[in-house]
Amino acid sequence: MLRIALQMLMGDRAKYIGLLLGIAFTAFLVTFALAYFAGFMTWGFALISENKSTDVWVMDPAVSSTEMTINMPASALVRVRGIKGVSNAVPLSLNDVTARFPNGRFQTLQMIGVDDATLAGAPLLENGNSNKVLHQADSAIIVPGGTSDKLQTPLYQKDRWTFAGVNLDVATRTLMSGDELLVNGKRVFIAGVSQTIPRFPARPLLYTTYANVKRLLPAQRNLTFIMVSAQTGVSATVLARSIEQQTHLRARTSAEFKADTVNWYLINSEDVGDMAAMLILAMTVGFGVTGIMLYMFTYENLKQYAVLKAMGASNSMLLKMVFVQAGVSAFLGAGLGVGLCSIIGDLVSVIDFPFRMMWFTPLFGIFGVLIVSLTAAMISTRPVLKLEPGVVFTGR
Repeated sequence: MLRIALQMLMGDRAKYIGLLLGIAFTAFLVTFALAYFAGFMTWGFALISENKSTDVWVMDPAVSSTEMTINMPASALVRVRGIKGVSNAVPLSLNDVTARFPNGRFQTLQMIGVDDATLAGAPLLENGNSNKVLHQADSAIIVPGGTSDKLQTPLYQKDRWTFAGVNLDVATRTLMSGDELLVNGKRVFIAGVSQTIPRFPARPLLYTTYANVKRLLPAQRNLTFIMVSAQTGVSATVLARSIEQQTHLRARTSAEFKADTVNWYLINSEDVGDMAAMLILAMTVGFGVTGIMLYMFTYENLKQYAVLKAMGASNSMLLKMVFVQAGVSAFLGAGLGVGLCSIIGDLVSVIDFPFRMMWFTPLFGIFGVLIVSLTAAMISTRPVLKLEPGVVFTGR
């Protein structure tokens, strides 16, 4: 009988293909929405991902993410370097600054100050040049950080640094090596352009040395994080707990700090609420399509079930047939949808689209489709169970 159920399922090619496409669309929609959400969360801890050699991140005790930070006194770096098990500890500074462009326009940037000696945390340049260009006086590396058209400078020399005020409507081009900015009235020389992992929320980035940060922002604390490398054989988790006990600062391994940052976004970011609403909408639309199509498929095959019931098939056997049809359709359609999502994910990843196919995204898509398909099958069994062959055949 179960073989007959599959023959019924695949016998009407048009309905069968339509059902598979509907389920595939649902699986694609849910999986893509989850991968989109995961991609944004990955951008949220981009700073941690870019510094793979860092075993432990040390910060003020009140800091729980890379997004909301407060700076520490410079003495914290000396205290951390004295902890047993620390191989190396370098400063990292995060500050929001307002930069003025040569035509008078201003733009808020996140200025990231890296260690002067090692340049740990500085990105590689687009043209393959070394990031050691930061050793030049007053130099910086500029990064779009997921934005577009935020780093524009006047195209013509005559429109730069004029005494006539601002020139906001002049022709512009993208900032490049050799250009200049002003931060707090002090010159910043653009020594290179780079591309890093985009940020969430998107923002332009300005990488410079820790010493240059002190020059640009002299009247405030500038030490945001201490990036620690553990000695060989020393566990990062054990070292983090040791740093916390001896300095009373917050110390987290890279994995722990990523999790902390994701949790912070889930609790505090309004953008996450918007993405969650989009995800719920995608799931609702997709599940509605799957449920309706499965119900219609079962309802339109009532005459076939009536024939089987007239031939002696029990209600339990008819239920098994309906659930087998729903299960097979769900697995095949979900496979098609998840596969399509993977292909499209590879295509959009080259344009810095926030897409990340994590292990749970296809599982959630398949599981969600399976649950909805079986639920729709349960609802559609009601007319099957109440089926009276004589009524069906007479058309009443």
